[in-house]
Amino acid sequence: MSLSQSLQQKLLQKLSPQQIQLMKLLQVPTANLEERIKEELEENPALEMDEEGHADEFGDEMQDEFETSADEDMERDGSEEDYDNIDISEYVTDDDGEIADYKMKDDNYPEMDDQKVIPIRVETSFHELVLNQLGMLELDERNYKIAEQVVGSLDDDGYLRRELTSISDDLAFRQGLSVDEKEIEAIIQQIQQFDPPGVCARDLKECLLLQLKRKLTEGIAVELAIQVLSKYFDEFTKKHYEKIQRGLNLTDDQIRDVINQIIKLNPKPGGNIGEINKAESYIVPDFFIINNNGKLELTLNAKNAPDLRISEGYRDMLKEYDKGSKKDKRQKEAVLFIKQKIDSAKWFIDMIKQRQDTLIGTMSAIMKHQQEFFLTGDETTMRPMILKDIAELTGLDISTVSRVANSKFVQTEFGTYRLKFFFSESLSTDSGEEVSTREVKKILSDIIEAEDKRKPLSDEVLTDMLQEKGYNIARRTVAKYREQLNIPVARLRKEL
Repeated sequence: MSLSQSLQQKLLQKLSPQQIQLMKLLQVPTANLEERIKEELEENPALEMDEEGHADEFGDEMQDEFETSADEDMERDGSEEDYDNIDISEYVTDDDGEIADYKMKDDNYPEMDDQKVIPIRVETSFHELVLNQLGMLELDERNYKIAEQVVGSLDDDGYLRRELTSISDDLAFRQGLSVDEKEIEAIIQQIQQFDPPGVCARDLKECLLLQLKRKLTEGIAVELAIQVLSKYFDEFTKKHYEKIQRGLNLTDDQIRDVINQIIKLNPKPGGNIGEINKAESYIVPDFFIINNNGKLELTLNAKNAPDLRISEGYRDMLKEYDKGSKKDKRQKEAVLFIKQKIDSAKWFIDMIKQRQDTLIGTMSAIMKHQQEFFLTGDETTMRPMILKDIAELTGLDISTVSRVANSKFVQTEFGTYRLKFFFSESLSTDSGEEVSTREVKKILSDIIEAEDKRKPLSDEVLTDMLQEKGYNIARRTVAKYREQLNIPVARLRKEL
């Protein structure tokens, strides 16, 4: 194979660093934006928070995101000619005192007082709760180490899902203890007597049985429930109640009492104890929509419009350099560094402003398209809407709309919703009108909720009922929507 040279022309699309950073900022939800701004403040000393409400000296002089003056300065080789051509006039000129455009505070949603003391909840985690109960057992040092290993192997739901051989191996490698499975099983039997009931179970069946055995003094229904779970656990989970009744010779009242006993048990004994993920405990909305006498008003969360400005100290340093007569190479190197940091700060402020504009524009288009829902809160009034519809209304790319919709929330008088909630495909009716699949799912959910649970409706019956209402829908589509709504099949919805 011979070597050869050739000329080729290629058309490539490359994103500038500014565009990449803007895309990343769009994906950041309001709850994490403050942390991202703090990172930028730490990295760039020329950027600072305007806590006193001063105007930004460079607010009206933002550079276009495609200009590369800062990049060009960074690529210079430090020659004398470069230093001699430094122009800092735009950095030392006083501004006209106007407030920068990016400052969009809303008096209706004031920022939180930083001086306010927020109490911190003190709580005991699930594993700490179980470890504290080990002190009630009379264990020697060896058995205590085994018990600690077992407790440490519990998952957050309170189950012991590790094999005994794995626990034995961990004790051998980490503690230097040679322990057989019988010793571990004996310790497990003792830990299963701890609170909360059902802790240290290997599976759901054992967990429920452990809880029922604590309630043996409560009557015959508990004893029957233990028999049902011991002999007919699979049949019970699949609601084959007739088979259970025949096998144990139970009456309708008895099987009903058994079901009532079992459904009161906790399938996750460790799930409601201890610390929870703070990121999942609350949602910080990015937008607020208020119905003001039939007119919708959209506001952006104030945390999306931080008070950022260029450091006055950096500007003063450039002024001192401009006034001085002796300008050696070291001073000029410092000036180049200051210019780069100021350009970077100006660019970041501009990115925050563009983020605000994109968020407001996208949410305004969604609010306009789904206006009837925001006025009434009725899901059946939602119109079909896909990413392309909003992209055409806003003039943005579909990928940009997707980034906004995936991680943002809006607070309304009917609740807080993820923006993805408002996007849905269309479905045709008998009259040829296109309706949102969200509307069909809502009607389907209402029909199932109102059904007689002793005789739940099959997918075929649900399909007929929807077709009677004018929706052209197939049975497999009904089954798909039912699964998306986390609704089980008719047999599993049956109640006695």
